[in-house]
Formats: sequence, structure tokens, C-alpha cells
Amino acid sequence: MPKLSVIVPFYNVQQYAPDTLVSLRANTREDFEFILVDDCSTDTTSDILARAERELPGAMLVGHEKNGGLATARNTGIDTARGDYLTFLDGDDWLAPGYLPRLLACIEELGCDFVRTDHVQCTGRARSVHRVPHGRRGAVLNPREAILPADRSTSVDYAYAWAGIYRRRLVDRGLLHFTDGLRTAEDRPWIWRLHREADSFAVVGLLGVYYRRGVASSLTQIGDVRQLDFLRAFDQVIEETARDAEADRLLPKAVRTYCAVMAHHLGSIERFEPAVARKLRSLCAAALRRMPQDVLAEVMDTMDTERANTLRRVRRRPVAARTVAA
Repeated sequence: MPKLSVIVPFYNVQQYAPDTLVSLRANTREDFEFILVDDCSTDTTSDILARAERELPGAMLVGHEKNGGLATARNTGIDTARGDYLTFLDGDDWLAPGYLPRLLACIEELGCDFVRTDHVQCTGRARSVHRVPHGRRGAVLNPREAILPADRSTSVDYAYAWAGIYRRRLVDRGLLHFTDGLRTAEDRPWIWRLHREADSFAVVGLLGVYYRRGVASSLTQIGDVRQLDFLRAFDQVIEETARDAEADRLLPKAVRTYCAVMAHHLGSIERFEPAVARKLRSLCAAALRRMPQDVLAEVMDTMDTERANTLRRVRRRPVAARTVAA
């Protein structure tokens, strides 16, 4: 049985997939498996992956008949994986040679449920190191305690599934799957669930994941309706956190993060198609009214003036009775 399963979804990334696959080859080991999920690509990605299945040691190709998005593709990989540990990579990113054995050694040495790592962000030829926003490194910690404080960036704000490694027992407990169908912000409910419900985690200063930013086909670059799935994602965060035994302590952080992301999208609303921009305003107004109002008021009072005013203006918008997050 494999020691490590590496889950790599691909969708229309013919330009980048060869580099991704070369980096996987530089990380092979006889007890590693690479689950390549083709999310119904319409370019030559499928051909590239078919060749990789034959040539990359430990590769297994799984194809979707219908495009389901990143969350659904990752779930397919999780359901296929046989390893004692799991990790992720996106089909347009890449790994440093020998990174995966070092990553596996970290979690085996620490013995915790999951480990989070730093990464290198690549925008064109520019490179910048992005670190997990948690100061203590190399120690086993309680993930619930890493959610707070509410007014600072914490580990739940570093919502990159590929920046870490996870024990199989998280799959067995139902904590590692993503919300099917989410087209963006799919990592947000996922990382919150891990931090609320897993028993232990650690942060290590291991670098080796290269995240390609600014890809033209990425949803972060496309102002269409799929971007609005961030509302569904954060509604889920709020709903699940509200049911937590420590909801009073954790909800201010969840609401503040939701508001910050919402203000970000409203602040760059010109990149959306006009109909999507109108829908964004309407859905944000409805979402603000669904939030716990006492917590929301406290959050807005402590946000910077520009973002708080943006949200207050949107909250005053008329909302159709049937408006829900699409």
C-alpha cells in the first residue's frame, strides 16, 4: 500500500501540465502514488495525462465525464487515494525536487493530524515567499487555538490545501473532503473544519510548493458568476461555526473574514460582467442580513472606515425575498 497519495486535478492546463508532471517525476518514490484527475479537459491536457500515466512511476489517471470544478476533482482524488497520508497539488503549479519525501518526514516525525507549510508564489518571473501566519514552528499544537485572534491573520486565513500534508484518519473522520460544486473559495470551509475538529497540527518552514499566480484561465482572473461561490463557501463557514460549542468565541473571526473578502470583491467590482456585478451586490446584501447582527455590528465598528462604509451601503440595498447565494 502507498505511504503517500498526491492528488493533482487538471483542467485545460496544457501550457503548464508538462512542468507539473516533470516536478512530480523529481519526487517519485516506490511507496508514492500520484492521482491525476482530469476534470473533463477540452484542450490537449487529456493527452498529456494519458502519456503521464504510462511514463510517471506511481501515476493513476482518473477522468471526469463532466467538469465539476476543483473541489469535486479533489474529492475524486481523495476517494481514489490509498495512502497513509495525502497531499494536494494543482495542475498548473509545481514542486521542488525531493520536496515530497521531506514533507512526509515532517509529519511522521511530528505525529500530528496535519502539517502546514510555506510556499513560493510565482507571478510571471517574480518570486515571493508566503508564510503560514503562525509564529510557532515545528511543535504539535491544538488547531482550534490557531483560529484566533479575530483581528489578525491566522492559520485559517492561509487556506491553501496544497500547502500541507494530512493523515488518512482525517478522511476516515469526514474532515478532508471539500464541498462538492464550489467553484471558488473551496478551501475556506475546508480549512475552518480542519481547525475546529482535528486534534493536532503543526507548522513547518519547509519550502517546495511553487504556486503559479495570474494564470489567465484561473477563476481568480475571471469575473464571471462562478466567482460568486465565495458567498456559498463563507455561508457554510458561518453556519458550521455557529453550531460549534465555542461559537461565541469563534464567530467574530468568521464574520470578520467573510466581511473582508466581501469588501475585497466589492472594491474591485469593475472586473465583473455588469449582470454579475449587480448579482454580487444583491447577494452580499442578503448575506450581510443573514449574519448574526450583533457580531456583524461589532466587526464593522472595528474595521477600517472605507471597507465598513462599503459594506453598510450594500447592506441598505433592497433584497428580493428569494435571493440566495448562487
